[in-house]
Order: sequence, then structure tokens, then C-alpha cells
Amino acid sequence: MKRRKFIQDTALGGLALGLTSFDKADPLLQSGIPKRTLGKTGEKLSIIGFGGIMLNDNPQEYANEMVAKAFNAGINYFDIAPSYGNAQSKLGPALKPYRNKCFLACKTLERDASRAEKQLNESLSVLGTDHFDLYQLHALSSVDEVEKVFESGGAMETLVKARQQGKIKYLGFSAHSVDAALLAMQKFDFNTILFPINFNCWEQGDFGPQVFEMAHSKDMGILALKAMALTLLKEGEAKPYKNVWYRPVQDDEMSKLALRYTLSKEITAAIPPGDAEFFWKGVEVARDFKPITLAESERLKNLSSGNPPIFKHPMA
Repeated sequence: MKRRKFIQDTALGGLALGLTSFDKADPLLQSGIPKRTLGKTGEKLSIIGFGGIMLNDNPQEYANEMVAKAFNAGINYFDIAPSYGNAQSKLGPALKPYRNKCFLACKTLERDASRAEKQLNESLSVLGTDHFDLYQLHALSSVDEVEKVFESGGAMETLVKARQQGKIKYLGFSAHSVDAALLAMQKFDFNTILFPINFNCWEQGDFGPQVFEMAHSKDMGILALKAMALTLLKEGEAKPYKNVWYRPVQDDEMSKLALRYTLSKEITAAIPPGDAEFFWKGVEVARDFKPITLAESERLKNLSSGNPPIFKHPMA
């Protein structure tokens, strides 16, 4: 109820959760969102992506309103995965009126070809689309996982075949490991990478610069996760947001600075944490985006003190 009340009661959310039309006078619907080119693909994506995990375990009417308002605010990049609870089944109907004008990205956690093919086809069916603009190996977390997807009978066989069949337009991956990401980029000419680009991980954990440098040198589309993350939850600490497994920066001003830090790098887009509160903050930042200053970056570094990053390089 906390998230739902936020959307109802704030100017950023402003949604009625029934089948009512949204307010055409809302400044978020009139201002538009800047777009950046996705690497060598030539695709233009809104600099804020819609993380479909927000829709998990919410009513269909909620999903319809969220997607409609996001689209009309200028969001054209939508991200989803079958591991996000029932979010796929909510996003499919909600996105249907806008599908031909959107960039839809999906993922698979499967590492072998047969299971990856089954999951790909299931996602296409549930989401009610005949293709994905981007399909990604999801959450590569070790060198061993990378080796597995590239071996004979590995998931990459399915992804390459599906691209040839027209079920996938572009291929990418997400990773939670520097070594896994570097190896994946060495093994294949991926179109995109989805990776944590976060002030605390970057500055305190030496997690991100190496991956960013290689991806940038290959002119890949760089998509960012975890921009507004602060630190890990303590043992036994309850999640403050159902679909967010870490502790985000909850101070309004500082969370926006954290997102601006990420967007100030040469990336295409960032996906805020999986809660509507952070998504609409992201929309607000994007509509009037200004690169972060050195003084503001120093404020974020101070915030890092005493808050270990959610990811760090083993040598950091």
C-alpha cells in the first residue's frame, strides 16, 4: 500500500488506479525525455528505462496506468524478465497499445540452448509480441557461467538462431561480475551490456570502470543498473521495497544526484530501482537533466563513507 499510495498522492505519480484517463496537463507528460543512441545500433532510447519488475504482483489496472503515463512522458525503453514474478503477464497487455513505438528488452537466466529456447518462446507469448528488440543473457555472475553459455549446446546457440529467425533484433547481456563481463565481451560482439554503474561501486569498489572502458571501446550500447543503490541490507534487515534487494539512496536530493552521476557518463540509459517511487524520480531527473558537478560528486563520495558498495572488484 505504501507504493500505491505514493503514486496516488504525489505530483510525480498522480495516477488513479482504476481505468481512468491520466491528466493531460501533467508537466511530466508534456516535457518529454531526452534520448541517446544505443551504441552502433542507431536506436534512440529514452535515458530512463521502465523497469518492468515494478509491475510484479500489482493489479492489471495499475500496470496499464503506469505504462500509459510512462509512454506519454517520453519513455520508449521497457525492460522485463521472466524472473520478475508475474511482471511479464502485467506488462504485455499494458504495453500492447504502444508496442510498435517502443524498444522492448527481455532476458533469460537459462544457460543451455534448449531451456533458453523454451523460455524465449514463453516470454514472447506472455508479452504478446513476435520479437524482442533486445534479448539478453541475464545476470552473468562468474567466468564459469560465461563459458557455459558459449560451449556446445549453450544458450548462445539459441540467441544467435533466434536473431537469424527474426525473433530477436539485438543481442546483449547483463552481469554482476567484472571478470564475467570482460570475458563475455571478448567472446562475442554483443550489441549491448546492462551493468551496475553506481557511484558507490565505482568510487569505493573499483567496480565498473574496467567494464565501461571495454564496452565503450567496442561502441556497445551501455545500459545502467543500480544507479540509485547505496549499500547491502544487513543480515535480518527487511527490504524497504518489495522488488529491491538492496538499500537504495532514500534521501530525495541524494538519490537524484546518484542517478545524475550515472547519466553523466557516456551511457545510453539507466533503469531505476524496481519501485515506482524511484522510477518517477528518474523521470523528473531526466526531463531536466544536467551533468553532475565535481562538488556534487564529492557529496556522493561522502555518502559512501560507512556504506559498503553492493558490488566491488575482488582486488579493491
